This record gives sequence, C-alpha cells and structure tokens, in this order.
Amino acid sequence: MKNEHIDKSKKNKKNKRKKRKVFKRIFLMILLLIVLAVGWFVHKTIKNGGGLSGMLATVVGHDENTKKNLKEIKVLLLGVSTDIDSELTDTIMVASYNPNTQKANLLSIPRDTYTGKNKNRALASEKINCLYNISKSPEKTLKAVNEITGLDIKYYVLVRTEALIKLVDAIGGVNFNVPIDMKYDDKTQNLHINLKAGEQILNGDKAEQLLRWRHGNPDKNGVMTTYPSEYGDNDFGRMRTQRDFISATVKQTLRLGNIFKIGEILEIAHQNVETNLELSYIKDYLPYVVDFNTEDIKTEVLPGTTPDIDTTNGISIFVVNEKETKSLIQSMFYSDENIKSDLNNTINSVNNNSDSNFSNIKVELLNGSGNKNKLQKAKELLESAGYNVTKTGNTNAITKTIITNKKDITDEMLKEIKQVLGTGSISTVKSSTSLVDVSIVIGKDFDV
Repeated sequence: MKNEHIDKSKKNKKNKRKKRKVFKRIFLMILLLIVLAVGWFVHKTIKNGGGLSGMLATVVGHDENTKKNLKEIKVLLLGVSTDIDSELTDTIMVASYNPNTQKANLLSIPRDTYTGKNKNRALASEKINCLYNISKSPEKTLKAVNEITGLDIKYYVLVRTEALIKLVDAIGGVNFNVPIDMKYDDKTQNLHINLKAGEQILNGDKAEQLLRWRHGNPDKNGVMTTYPSEYGDNDFGRMRTQRDFISATVKQTLRLGNIFKIGEILEIAHQNVETNLELSYIKDYLPYVVDFNTEDIKTEVLPGTTPDIDTTNGISIFVVNEKETKSLIQSMFYSDENIKSDLNNTINSVNNNSDSNFSNIKVELLNGSGNKNKLQKAKELLESAGYNVTKTGNTNAITKTIITNKKDITDEMLKEIKQVLGTGSISTVKSSTSLVDVSIVIGKDFDV
C-alpha cells in the first residue's frame, strides 16, 4: 500500500510538471502573438506617419498610400436659427480641408446675398438665408452657393442652434477672445446678450450670444454700436467672429481628452445635424484632422456690395462682385502652386529692392489698447521695419491686436507684420475704397 501511494504521488508530480510545461508553452505563444501584434501595429503606425494620427489611420485600416489618394473635401456649412418661427440659415460658409497639405479654408457668404435675377425688384425671399426656410432642404442653398462661387460642392452639413450649445457644454466650454463688449436685448425673441471683451471660457449659452450679436442697444440718440469698421462692421464683423469661434471650437474639440466624450458628441450630432456625408467617407479623413493646426485656416468673405435700398425695392441685399469672387475662389481653392509662385516672386521682389523694402505698403494704425505709449511703440516698430504708417488714431477698446488685410497683401507679409509686433490676429476684409493696404488695431495684449 505504501509503495502504491508513493507511485501515485510521483505520477501526480509528473503530471503537474507536464501541465506547467504545456501552460508555459501556451503562455509563451500568446506572449509571442501579442509582441508580434504590437510590433505590426507599431510598424504600421510609423509607416502611416506616426503619432496619434498614425495610430488612428492604422485602426481604421489605412496604409501609407491611403492619405495620398485622398482629395480635398469641400463642404457647405449651414447654421440654422431655431429660436424664431422661421428657420433661417444665418451662418453660411464654404469649408475645405486637404489632408495632404494640411490646409483649410473658410469662406463666409453674407446672409443677405441676393440670388434673384433683378435686384431692382428684389424680394426678401430671394436672399440666400431664406432658401432653406422655403424648401426645408439644404439642396436649394447648395445649388445657389455653387452657382455664385463656381464650385462643385457636393456635401452639406446643417447644424441647428441647439447642437452648438450642447457641443460647447459637452467639451467643458470654449476658451475664446471676445473682441468687444456686447450688450443687446430683444424682448420679442427673448434674446439677451451681455458679454465683456477679453479672453474667457464661454459655455453654450454665452457662445450663442456671441454668434448672434451684430449691434448693441441704441443709445439716447438712437445710435447702435457695432463692430468697428477695421474689424468688419455689422454682418461682416459677425461673420468674422463666427469663423474665429468655429476655428477655436474645432481646435478644442480635437483635444485628446475629449476622446472619452466621443459618444456624447456623436449623439449631439445625430440629433441636431443634417448632412449627406456618409460616415464611411468621413472616417478616412479623421485620422489626419488631429494633426491640423487651426492657425493655418484661411478665412475670407465673399466680395460684393450693399446697394442703397432705394434701388432694390426697399430690401437690404448683398450683391456679389462676380469678377472679384472668381479671383478669390481661384486663390482659395484651386491655385496652391500659383500662390506659392506669386508669394516667392513677391518676397524676391522685396528682397531685391532694399531701397523700398516694405515702404510701398500703406498701414493704418489705430489704438484700441487705451495706452498711448503702446500706439507710439507700435508705430516705431513698424517704421523701423520699413513699413509706411500713413494714418494713426484711436478706436474702441479691444483685447487682442487685429491685423486686417484691406487690399491684396500676401499672407507672408501679414505674418511678417505680426512678427514685427509680436502679436496679432490676422484677417481679410477687402475694401475697394480703402486708402490703406493694412489696418492694424493695437489691443491690450500688445506689450511695450
């Protein structure tokens, strides 16, 4: 009996050793598979460009050639106000993104843009912002934008007011520099706007106030304050603020920390966004958007004029300048290589003409800082760099310095001015009647 017990004990130990060997082999095989999988993933990620972008590209099944085959995507963005009886598209923009060049454009289209045939007999229903309310579909607006711009935009994204409010709240607010004090009350719409100028975190409610403000309450003389002309008054100022805020919101939504809120963000989009873009198409662009720098967004406004209402049947409309629009569309959406060539020619011309340097650029310098020493310092900096400051003066107080292209100054030259001043937000508000090429408003952020 004792020998039999010893034999069983030896047999059990032998079996345990076999099981341990089998378990060890299985564990090593699993570990090897994990190492191979991780190695393959890392290898693919590196081939796809590395970083978060490369990881996302690998996850969605891209290879190193996928990005090269992606074309620039153009989308019509429509913001619909749903707090009044009619649904008007008060925000109309053409947006484009090229994942290979990492360039993006935002072209604002004034909401009063006339789409009819005879402006002398204009009707309010012929304004571009009314087309959605009439048809209850973005297609009519999309067609009108394509006819005006000559672009062949296939996709639209219509966003209702509620979506913006919920998105801003979902990501914990948006840090934004409100350009001026905004105060307005309209009891008929239950609209109350009260924002102070300066850098601050805006929640959904304040974001809506920011985007809807065009002018302030009338003073005792019935005069209503609006955006300063050098910023872009009335609707032009509002469109500029909209573009800047959209850029800031996109940038802050794309933060890595918001990846855990993707479900909530998608639900907001599902409930409040109308689009003909398929998710299967969008997903190919998403891995590369995370590398996009919102500072590289080029923003413009559709060029045109606002005729006297005595000549337009008593209706306030915006009439597109077809010649300038064609040139703008060409430069924004079709001529990357031409732009580079023109830019190089301009820089070479300036470098080869040391006598004139930048003296042929006429600069208007306005003080919005409240500190006269800052105006003088800015003037000295610009003149020492060779710029021709032809006009100085004071304007409404602003927080951030604004550098505005009034004519046809290149992006490179505007960046040069920003570098000279050490700060500044660059924009374009072209005016055929402007006596200067660049208008600069010195804000409180300018450091003497």
